[in-house]
Amino acid sequence: MGILLTEAGAGAAAGSGIVMVVYLVLIFGFFYFFMIRPQKKEQKKMAAMLSALEVGDCVLTSSGFYGIVIDITDDTVIVEFGNNKNCRIPMQKSAISQVEKADAE
Repeated sequence: MGILLTEAGAGAAAGSGIVMVVYLVLIFGFFYFFMIRPQKKEQKKMAAMLSALEVGDCVLTSSGFYGIVIDITDDTVIVEFGNNKNCRIPMQKSAISQVEKADAE
C-alpha cells in the first residue's frame, strides 16, 4: 500500500513540473513579444534614421532644441540653433530624436 502512495506522489510531482515549465515558457514568450521585440525594432528604426542624416537636415534634439545640421563626423554632429549663425554646438548623434529632411519643404 505504501508503494502505491509513493508512486502516485511521484506522478503528481512530475505533472506539476511540466506545468511549471509551460508557465515559464509562456512568461518568457510574453516578455519577448511585448517588451524585447518592440525595443529592438525601435533601435533599428533609430539607427536607420541616424545613418540617413545629412548636412542641412532639421533635427530635434533629446533636450527639445530644433536646429540645422552643419557638419557630420562618425559619432558627432555640429548643429546650428536659431537665426544666429554663431550658435553652433557639437553633440553626439545619439542626442538626436527626430530628423526632418531638408528637401521635404
